[in-house]
Amino acid sequence: MRLMGIAGWLTMICLVAGSPLVKAGNADTLMATTLLQRIAALQPKEDGIFPKGLFPSFRTYALNQHRQKADINIFFTGLISFTLNNLRKDFTPYQQRIADSIIVAANASSAKFKNRKGRDTYNFWPTDTPVIFPNSGWMNWFNKQQALPDDLDDTVIMLLALNASDSVAKNVHDLMQAFANNGQKKVNNTFKAFRDLEAYSTWFGKKMPVDFDVSVLSNVLYFVQSYDLPWTAADSASLQLIQRLTEEKKHLTDASYISPHYSSPAIILYHISRLMQLKPIAALEKNREALIGDARKLLEKPLPFMEQVLLQTALLRWGVQPLTIRVHQDKSLMELIEDDSFSFFIANMASMLPDGLKKTAGAAGVGKFYYFCPAYNNLLMLENLIWQNRQAVSLQP
Repeated sequence: MRLMGIAGWLTMICLVAGSPLVKAGNADTLMATTLLQRIAALQPKEDGIFPKGLFPSFRTYALNQHRQKADINIFFTGLISFTLNNLRKDFTPYQQRIADSIIVAANASSAKFKNRKGRDTYNFWPTDTPVIFPNSGWMNWFNKQQALPDDLDDTVIMLLALNASDSVAKNVHDLMQAFANNGQKKVNNTFKAFRDLEAYSTWFGKKMPVDFDVSVLSNVLYFVQSYDLPWTAADSASLQLIQRLTEEKKHLTDASYISPHYSSPAIILYHISRLMQLKPIAALEKNREALIGDARKLLEKPLPFMEQVLLQTALLRWGVQPLTIRVHQDKSLMELIEDDSFSFFIANMASMLPDGLKKTAGAAGVGKFYYFCPAYNNLLMLENLIWQNRQAVSLQP
C-alpha cells in the first residue's frame, strides 16, 4: 500500500501506461477525458435490459450477497446528469461535448419515471409499468399492488438534472409541504429528542410512515437553495434536524439510523458538504470546523477507496487541503473505482418500521438492498479530480 494524492496517482498510472496523449501539463485533462469516456461507454445506446440512456445499476440483498441483480431505476442516472451539469464549466470544449451527449440521453430516459397523474414528481422505479425490485422473479407478481410512491430524493435530483423551470420547482416545493412530520402523521422511528421536528419525510405517499434521512434532507435543501425558494417551516425544521444530529455526532455513531438510505458517515458528510458549498447556511457554518475534523479523522482510518474519495471531495468543498488517499498498488484503477462492494445508496425497507423493529431488522439486514452503479463511481472520481483542480487553481499566486 502506498499513500498518494489521487491526482498524482492517476498521473502516474497514465504515464506508466505510456499513452501518447500524455504531455506535460495536460495529464489532468486526459484523466478527466478518460473518466468521461468511460461513463459514456457505460450508458446504453439502445433499449435492452436497461432502457436507452439509463445507466445500469445493480442491487445485492444483504442476506444473499453472492447474487447481483440488474435494477432499473432513475436514481443514479439523475445524479450523473445533475453532477455533470455542475461540473460542466470546468470541462474543455471537447469534454463538454461528451458531457452534453451523456446528459441529453440520460434526461430522455426520465419520462418512464415521472408521476403518471401529471405531477412533476419522480419515482425510483419506472411508473409507465409499475415495478418493485426489477428482475425479482415471484416478487414482481405484486408490482402494481405494492409499488412504492414517488419520493422527495429522486424528485429533487431529477428536477435539478432536468434544469426544471422556476415555476415547476415552486409547485413541487408547495406540494412537499404536505409530506412532513406533523400532528396528522408523526415520525416514530428516530431519536425521541427529534420526533417533534416538522421536517420532511422521504416519501410523497400519504399512506407511508414518516421516514427521516439526513442525506435526503440535504438534497432537498440543496434544491430549495438552488432555486432560491422561500424557506418554509419544513425547510427550517429539516435544517435544524441536520444541524442537531451532526452536532451530537450521530452521523458517526448512528449513520444507518439517521440516514437509512445512505448509511455511511462518509456519504452523509459528502451530502452535507455539497449543501454547504452551494450557499453558506449559518446554522451549518457554526459546525464547519467540527465537520472538517470528523472527515479528517475518518480518513485516518482504513476505509474503502471510494469512501476515501467522498471524504476527500467533502474536504475540498470545505476549502481545506485533504489527506492523501490510501491506494492498493496491487489493484488497477478500474478495480478501485468500479468496486461493486461500494454502495452509495441502500434500499432499506426496514427504515419504515417502528423504532424497535427498525433497529432490529436493520442490524440483521432484513429488507436491505445494496446498490452499485459503475458509471456513478466513475463520476465521483471525476468530481474529485475537478475539485482538486479547483483547489490547485485557487492556491496559485
